[in-house]
Amino acid sequence: MLEAASLIEGACTRTGLDDFGGTTWEEGLTRLVDALNAEATLTESGQMILEMRIGMLLANRLRITAVLDANPEIVDEAIEGPLFIIGLPRTGTTALSNLVAADPQIRSVRLWESSDPVPPPEAATQDSDPRIDQARHGLEAMYETFPRMRSLHLQTATGPTECQDLLGMEFRTAHFDGMARVPSYAEWAIDCDMSTAYAFHRRVLQLLQWHCPPRLWHLKTPVHMLALDDLRAAYPGAKFLWTHRDPAAVLGSVCSLIAYTRSWVSDRDDADELGREQLALWAEAIRRAMDFRDRLGEEWFADIEFASLQSEPVAAVADAYQRLGLDLGEGRGPVEDWARAHPPGAHGVHEFALDEFGLEVSAVRHAFSAYLDRFAVSE
Repeated sequence: MLEAASLIEGACTRTGLDDFGGTTWEEGLTRLVDALNAEATLTESGQMILEMRIGMLLANRLRITAVLDANPEIVDEAIEGPLFIIGLPRTGTTALSNLVAADPQIRSVRLWESSDPVPPPEAATQDSDPRIDQARHGLEAMYETFPRMRSLHLQTATGPTECQDLLGMEFRTAHFDGMARVPSYAEWAIDCDMSTAYAFHRRVLQLLQWHCPPRLWHLKTPVHMLALDDLRAAYPGAKFLWTHRDPAAVLGSVCSLIAYTRSWVSDRDDADELGREQLALWAEAIRRAMDFRDRLGEEWFADIEFASLQSEPVAAVADAYQRLGLDLGEGRGPVEDWARAHPPGAHGVHEFALDEFGLEVSAVRHAFSAYLDRFAVSE
């Protein structure tokens, strides 16, 4: 069994540190570990994988806290924006994230620095940092062990990654439900107070940009839609790029990806349950995002159709920028270069049937009826 006390002790021993920067992370860790033990049906190898994952988050939090304590001026770092990419998973958010990250005026959380953020990156060595090769080797090892992941969700060591680990260090994020079956934790996570998670998220961005600008950030993860009020309290200047695609065209893919990543840690087959849970989760996320948008105002949002990302990605980004008061400008060339190098389907195209997870097109569209009525959403 996993033990929270042992995971904490291990992180402290590994880093030689013991200050986690408060205690608000403890409840989430306890709830997560309890759910993993009681609900996830972990295999022996699965337990090892999750021990490593949780241990990494704890160790990184310790190291980040030590740097922040030693350098109090970091809290004065001004965060610009950020631009947050939101929308259902599998709606082009990853492609859009890479397109925006190619723009030199934008700062992104790169995979290598998300995995190992301390010492903070330096502008002069950010392209030659030895952690890049370490992240690259880690990615290749993962793809060799779990080969379907290469086409399902291809990443690079220097490319942008979801900011899930920044929330994960507070142990308040629905992402853990994608790693293992933890329904009790997931139920708590989608309604818990996220203010401390986003406060820590902001401190990590300040640390990462301290010696490595620019300061106009872009960030991406669909679970932001569950807590947009807490997000904007931490980032009053936040603006949103919202990708759109027919939920009935993506829910099968969402479930398939999660079923695959859960299979790394458990032999449990819960396809129908997974389908019901994911349908409810993302319908609620979309409902909350639409409500937030109504209260905040249209001027903070730019909509991007999945079809436009497929057919005219650079124009889609430029148009979205313009609606948010930004100019692609000199970034057009690098963005075009990325788009040419990564055409749609370059890493494989996968079709997943909803009925594999006990779902029907009519039921999915009914759950998202208000969303479909509001936006001109294509397949």
